[in-house]
Parts: sequence; C-alpha cells; structure tokens
Amino acid sequence: MPPHWDTRLAGAEALAGSRQQGASGAHGGKVIASDCSPQPTAAEWLQEQPARELCEPGWPDGMGHFQVALTSFGPRQARELHGRLARWRPAYWPLILFFLVDLVTVGWFTEPFGGALGWPLTVLWTWPVFTSLIGIVGIRRTRRTLRKSAARWSDYGLTRSDDFLIVVVSTIGRHDTYPALERSVLSYIGYLPRCFPRLRIDIVIDEGCEATGRIARLAAASELIRLVTVPMRYRTANGTRFKARASHYSHELRIREHEDCDDVWVLHMDDDTGVGPDTALAMARFIEEQFQAGRDAKHMAQGILTYPREYAGNRLTWLADSARPAEDAARFSAWTGSGTPRAGLHGELLLVRASIEATIGWDFGPRTIVEDAQFALIFSARYEGRSAWFGGRSYGASPASLRDFVRQRERWSWGLSGLVFNRSLQLRNRLLLGYSVMSWVVGPIQNVGVVALVAILVGNRSTSPVAPFIVPLWALNMAYVIWMYWEGLRLNAGVSGGGRRKWWEPWAVILLIPVFGMMEGFGGLRGFVKFARRVENKFVVIAKPS
Repeated sequence: MPPHWDTRLAGAEALAGSRQQGASGAHGGKVIASDCSPQPTAAEWLQEQPARELCEPGWPDGMGHFQVALTSFGPRQARELHGRLARWRPAYWPLILFFLVDLVTVGWFTEPFGGALGWPLTVLWTWPVFTSLIGIVGIRRTRRTLRKSAARWSDYGLTRSDDFLIVVVSTIGRHDTYPALERSVLSYIGYLPRCFPRLRIDIVIDEGCEATGRIARLAAASELIRLVTVPMRYRTANGTRFKARASHYSHELRIREHEDCDDVWVLHMDDDTGVGPDTALAMARFIEEQFQAGRDAKHMAQGILTYPREYAGNRLTWLADSARPAEDAARFSAWTGSGTPRAGLHGELLLVRASIEATIGWDFGPRTIVEDAQFALIFSARYEGRSAWFGGRSYGASPASLRDFVRQRERWSWGLSGLVFNRSLQLRNRLLLGYSVMSWVVGPIQNVGVVALVAILVGNRSTSPVAPFIVPLWALNMAYVIWMYWEGLRLNAGVSGGGRRKWWEPWAVILLIPVFGMMEGFGGLRGFVKFARRVENKFVVIAKPS
C-alpha cells in the first residue's frame, strides 16, 4: 500500500449503477460502466475522499479511530499517482543503451584469445544468458498485457466482482512482526471491499504465539476479519511444518466449509505486504476476464511486489531489492504470464481459484521451506497454460538489515535447492529450477571484484573470453542485470512519496551492483551449502519495518 494512500478506510461502500453481465451462469460479476450513473474513476475516487474520521461498525472501544485523510495527498497528487501507475510500462531503452555501452567497453578491452581464466570466465559469465533472454521476452509480454488491459477497460470505471475473495495472511505472530501485519491488514480492509463486496480476511496464527492478544484485538476490529488458530496438536498427513503447515490447515478448513468452489478466489499475502486501490481493481478485472473466457479461463495469477521507500528501514537493502519488482515484470511475467509458472511464485499477491487449490493443497512434507515455489511447480505439471500475470501491485518492506537480507536469501536458496533434487516433481521443471539456482549459487565467484582479485593472484590479468563472439553474450547479461536494478528502482520510487527517483539513486544503484551481487550470491551460496551438508532446514522469519 503506498504510504500516502494509508487512509485506512473502514467497510465497503455500496456501488450504484452496476450492470449485470449478460452471460448466463452463477458468476454474477458486475462492471461499473462509465456511461451509467456517475461512478468515479480510481483517481476521482481518491481525490473525493474527505479528511474525516470513520469508525468501522462493530469496532470495540479502545481500538480508536483511524484517520481517513488525504491532507498531504491532495487532488492533484492523487491524479498524478493514478496516472503514473496506469501509464507505467517496462522501458526498453535502458536495456538497449546499457547493451551498447557494455558491448563497446568489453569489446575494447577484449584480447583475441583468453588467458588462464578464459574458459572459466566464458562459462561463468555466459551461463545466465538464458535467464536474460527469458527476461527480455517477459518485458515484451508485460508491455503487451498492460496495453491490452488498458484498451479493454478504457471505457469502464471501477470494476466489481461478485466472486468471493478470501485473503489468507499467515503470520508467525511475534511482537516484532505485528506492526507490519497491522499495516497490511488495514490496507485489505481499506481497499479490497470497493471491488469485492464478498470478502473475508483470514489471519492464520499458531496456537500460543506471543502476539496472540494483539492479533485477536486486530481481528475483533472488523467483521471482515476472521482469526484462524492452528492447534498445537495439528499434524498434516505428510508432516509438513512452518508456514506451509498453517496454509494447509486453513486450506482444509475452507474445504470443510465448502468454500472450494470455482467462484471463490484465495489471495495469499505475507504478513508485511499490503495492497492499494490498483491491486483491488487489477484483481477484479482479472477475475471478470476469467468469467468471460469460459473454458479458457485461468486458475491462478500474480502481479508485482514493490517496496515503497517509506517502508525501508535500511536504504542499502531497499536499493538491493530493486531487482525483485523488475524480475516480476520480466522473468516471472514470461513464465507465469505464458500460463506455466516454471520460474516459481512468491508468497504474496498470489491469487488462486479455491477449487484448484483444493486439488494441490500445501502438505509438501517436513523439509519444505519454499512452499510457494513447490506449489508453482506442481501447478505447472497439472494445469499447464492456466496461469496469468496482471499489472496490480502489492506493497511490502525490504529486510531491515544486511544480516536479515542474507538470511532471507539463504532460506530461499536452501529451499529451492531441495526442490531441484525432489524426484516427486516433474523433471523438466526441476532442470529449469536447477539452472536458475546454479546461476545464483555461483554468484560470488562471478563477481567482477572476485574475478579481478583472482586474476592478480594467478599473475594473468586477462579476463577475455575464449572467442570474440562471446562478447555480445556477456554484454547482454550485463545489460539485463543493470536494467533490472534501473527499472526496479523506477517501480519502487513510483509507489513512494513524490513518485520519483532521487537524483542520486540511479547512480548509486548502478555503482553498487557488484555489492548487491555479492549480497545475493553470498546468501545463495550459504543456503546451498547448508542443503548439501543436510543441515536441518529452518524457516527463518525476519522482522520487517512497519
């Protein structure tokens, strides 16, 4: 949720002027048309909100009122923000520019034949080229998807879906994670009812967690929230632990309550990740499109995870996380948007049809610590061509310290390495995942600083490839990495206060890429080593700024 949108609206407003879809069926989705009784666009709705205090009906005494104010975010700023989000497209020109600069620079210093490091560097620095090519395909797909969506919905205002939306947010329930959880849950209450009149928010905790009292008071604050407590004695059939255990418990609860239906959608969110009006609108339009698609409907979708600057407790980790939203708009868009999420998924802004989730579940066994990626690979094998990508954003926070950043990457690498060797998964999916994990794990020895040091130690400072035709591949890989941080910073700054990158941030993010590469690679290597040594796996939950 963008910082200046944190109005914390309570309850859902009735939507007038809706028209019933002409197609038959139980869906009953409604679209608010621009030529019906006056309905505000997203920007108009934002700027029309008065500065006032509202209290959600049923909120107990002591919870207080949440200020609904746009005092620092007036009509002009509302229009600008809405316009920025609607106009955004991943840019080609930085990729092309950086490719040409890298090609000239690397070509200038390349010798006809590689020295002692020629073959190792040819393999190491050429290895990620498939990832780069897939990312470029994803950029094109994202631009096309956003262009089609804009054309399709240009004559409509707000969209309402009458499908049932269940938001599931699992939390470890510690006191240090509670502030981010509260921020996120209030964003669901504030923005989702506008497009989803049938809405419930399930906060899933383990019995006896330390912040139970605070979370219970939060759940009591709105009729939209239900607190789901996983009993200590609960065991899954396969002995699953950690977050996947909680997810599977809530999944079984939905089945018992007969909510595993085609017109029920489950939105999985992390406890530090909120939503905004753009999120609700993009999801409602996606669901409406699936109703219209009939037999060709998709069953799962994911959007973009962004990091507002105001949520960053550490500026270095915030800049380092620039790569993540760019990857969502490139590589993840290429795979998930093509219908088969072989690159994996992340655990937030994951929208799944309840009837399909019921066939997969989350009971993946005791060694699972990246359940979202495992769910993606199983989905790829069973429902090929049935996933999609949409342009909505979720709003999260980067790790609060360098140590937490490395621990987070370590857990991801640890869990993904386990999936690569999990024979219950489809081989071709594991091969692709193995290629990606290998690119990550060798990151420290690919680092330009490490390579320069090794060249000095071996007494051969030539870092040329074994053949000149390799140079364009190196330039492409370098350009794609620079593009990720450049475009990702643009995405994160776009949802931050002011909506612009500060003058020094683009230069800093480019100059610090070798540092970011070492941060990413060190965590990835540590995770792989722990997997190889068969260390008992742990689900490390880091605290996020609120």
